[in-house]
Amino acid sequence: MKAFKAYDIRGVWGNDLNSDIIYRTGYFLKKVLKAEKILIGRDIRNSSPEMHESLTKGLMDAGCMVYDAGTCTTPMVYWGTGKYDFDAGLMITASHNPKEYNGLKVSAKNVKPIAYDNGLKEVEGLIESGAMMPKIKGGSMQTFEIKSDYLEYLKSYSSFSPDIKVSIDFSCGMAGLFADSLFPHAEKINALPDGDFPAHEPNPLEVANQQQIIEQVIENKSDIGVIFDGDADRVMFIDEKGKFISPDLIIALLGHYFLKDKNKEYKVVQDIRTSKAVAEYLRQFNATVDIWRVGRAYGATRLKQVDGIYGGELAGHYYFRDFYYSDSGLLAAILVLNIVDGFRLKGIELSSLISTISPYFNTGEVNFKIQDKLAAMNAVRDYFYNDEKPQRYLDFDGYRLDFEDWWFNIRPSNTEPYLRFLAEAKSKRLLSEKTDVIYSILSRFE
Repeated sequence: MKAFKAYDIRGVWGNDLNSDIIYRTGYFLKKVLKAEKILIGRDIRNSSPEMHESLTKGLMDAGCMVYDAGTCTTPMVYWGTGKYDFDAGLMITASHNPKEYNGLKVSAKNVKPIAYDNGLKEVEGLIESGAMMPKIKGGSMQTFEIKSDYLEYLKSYSSFSPDIKVSIDFSCGMAGLFADSLFPHAEKINALPDGDFPAHEPNPLEVANQQQIIEQVIENKSDIGVIFDGDADRVMFIDEKGKFISPDLIIALLGHYFLKDKNKEYKVVQDIRTSKAVAEYLRQFNATVDIWRVGRAYGATRLKQVDGIYGGELAGHYYFRDFYYSDSGLLAAILVLNIVDGFRLKGIELSSLISTISPYFNTGEVNFKIQDKLAAMNAVRDYFYNDEKPQRYLDFDGYRLDFEDWWFNIRPSNTEPYLRFLAEAKSKRLLSEKTDVIYSILSRFE
């Protein structure tokens, strides 16, 4: 089924997803996850109430005890699932997608991410097979209030001064639930959750969606700008000059919070698209960087496997060992504000701090619509592998080839019909030379 993706369930409501599919999904999730007690939450998309009704009915008919956290952020469900030892956690959301979408993010016991390969495929198969769904006794639902406890948890990390000038765009998403409680002195826009997302789509990676917060940072003469996505599992930042900061560089910045004891050895996880600058910068903290696949299902799992202290992705996800190895946009924002405020008091602006992290010139992630993605990827890989002999070659999420003064990653999207490409080099000229060759190769497949 079209809505069953690599990391979660997501599609256009009324087209890819409907009440019947969601009812059956709820029913079979109980069996696949072997879950008796399940925590659920939802965002404020217009289709979320209908989806919530179908999902909870399916869960209860399967015999589940459902604990309803109401409207909340996705990380709040992760935290609640771990904190209160639920067998599973389900969040109704389509994250950063446009308003007509909805979906489901699934975690098992101990907040283990459930993706297509370790559970969703089995649920999909049971739905498509028309498996019997006898009503099982014992199903129930009750309200389960966790917002106040979650707020206190987040506040325990906050140490930034009221004097730091902050502008925040909540994108009319779920982070707005905590706007005044966590950021009382900030300049706030689009803080009221609204399923129509009237200001802009809730995807902060899109340049068009960044314009309002950039304008606010400049107008308010802010030290930093912050922008959340729709369900608050991702966050991105703008420097005091109004420049968007590549989210992978924030992984390096977070080292100033987590890696303070230089007598310890730390492990940090990054995705395969992350800048070489991150590992290079974190060496000063005695940190080893582990590179792994893109997506929460892989990043969070990898962080736990290597017992890393934190990790992150180019897409603006940041994972924390003390957050059940899961991602939280609000927690990441608080920690970044703590760090930026500390440097502000030393007279160091955010733009200067970021400039010390990365010496590289970057293409950003470029999308190509190509039917034969594997052939295109192989053509690019073979050209450079045979011609230049990379210092490092990774092939677990597309291909990444690292050379002395440049590198690239080329990979098929797991959520959209694109071949994604990213490259970095230590000079604009070198970056241009290499990308001209790569774009020429890819043009043969378009």
